[in-house]
Amino acid sequence: MGKITGFLDYERIDRKYAPVEERLRNYQEFVLPLPEQELRRQAARCMNCGIPYCHTGCPVNNQIPDWNDLVYLDDWETAARNLHSTNNFPEFTGRVCPAPCEEACTLNLEDNPVTIKTIECAIADKAFEYGWVKPEPPAQRTGKRVAIIGSGPAGLACAQQLARVGHEVHVFEKNAKAGGLLRYGIPDFKMEKHLVDRRIVQMEAEGVTFHYGVHVGGNVAAQDLLRDYDAVVLAGGAEAPRDLPIPGRELHGVHFAMDFLRQQNRRVGEEPQGGVEPILATDKHVVVIGGGDTGSDCIGTSARQGAQSITQLEILPRPPDKENKLLTWPDWPLKLRTSSSQQEGVDRDFSVMTQKFSGENGQVKRMHCTYVDAKFAPLPGTEFELPAELVLLAMGFVHPVHDGLIKSLGVALDPRGNVMADTIAYQTSIEKVFTAGDMRRGQSLVVWAIREGRQAAHAVDAFLMGTTDLPR
Repeated sequence: MGKITGFLDYERIDRKYAPVEERLRNYQEFVLPLPEQELRRQAARCMNCGIPYCHTGCPVNNQIPDWNDLVYLDDWETAARNLHSTNNFPEFTGRVCPAPCEEACTLNLEDNPVTIKTIECAIADKAFEYGWVKPEPPAQRTGKRVAIIGSGPAGLACAQQLARVGHEVHVFEKNAKAGGLLRYGIPDFKMEKHLVDRRIVQMEAEGVTFHYGVHVGGNVAAQDLLRDYDAVVLAGGAEAPRDLPIPGRELHGVHFAMDFLRQQNRRVGEEPQGGVEPILATDKHVVVIGGGDTGSDCIGTSARQGAQSITQLEILPRPPDKENKLLTWPDWPLKLRTSSSQQEGVDRDFSVMTQKFSGENGQVKRMHCTYVDAKFAPLPGTEFELPAELVLLAMGFVHPVHDGLIKSLGVALDPRGNVMADTIAYQTSIEKVFTAGDMRRGQSLVVWAIREGRQAAHAVDAFLMGTTDLPR
């Protein structure tokens, strides 16, 4: 490394947030980037470990020590080339990835990992700023046609890889714009959508054709794609939400979290809502059920809409404040994490089971809850009530939606209800049909979707051509 003693010379310094009272006034990103000189110092902290566990912590296997060293040496353009060699969309992961690479960093044994996520985001942003990100159209065409269903991170990564080796790639998206949950799930204050738009422009210049408002298995028959294309990739995500079938579930004001988030993202993007009734937190007592990222996104969105109060409930026990690193490192640890949205104001409670909703005139007004033990059995005498005028169910997703595309194709499913395929061939039970991302693995992270999209592209190219130069 250029700075052998960097991890001794410099303390960890990371990006800060704009003040809460300022960022709640809009839906713009609020993370404040570090100055370039500070970024170079932070990159100098990388130890160039003999075994860089950050590689295994990162699902796309970013060559993190290499581009840390390049940033320290002020060679940002080479760092950008290196970063893009393993990650098609580092500006996405640099904003929304939970950074398992940092948990795996050797310096994290002392709670001071390298600011990998921040440096990754800075490299990607600088690459666009200086015009280093350019379309990479193929030198020649193969004559093969590939249909990709879904334009989330898995579908986009797969499409870009396949287009760059000369296949004619068509992406079918049921919504009005590309991005999947990048656009319609993740709030703009975490990732603004112009970041997705500029990647779509790049991919179109590389030869990818996008078809919007096309719901394969709905207004377009899946069998038509099997007939017209040499390969089909299913990358539609895992969109079947986990429900809470308890008394009062039918009351007005109890909604799935993603319905709430999609509406707000469409408002910010000035898209028509299609005549659906608005779901708004303004002046309401809001309760979010579920402690994950989707729940946090609901909290931040509710705060910006002007909720009267926000409560977040989790049925699992409160995690420990700190992990035992000698037991968990370099794996992802279970510990209490507080998101930027939770910092904006929320009452969090753990080991809580909701038993029923009650209301007036068909509108939810209260939640009836109890505390539970480690086996989720109610604890007698711990019952309590909460005011609730908007309840958002953010308890995760169980599997892809089966009606429509999956049923019409008849592909085999795994025991969890996901489309069955391995991580070598990515091939479903139908020979020319492949799958990647959440539709195959279940609800997961953007970075895992990018990895699977890239690996599926490798498999599709090998299937079509007999051999492939695409990386796995």
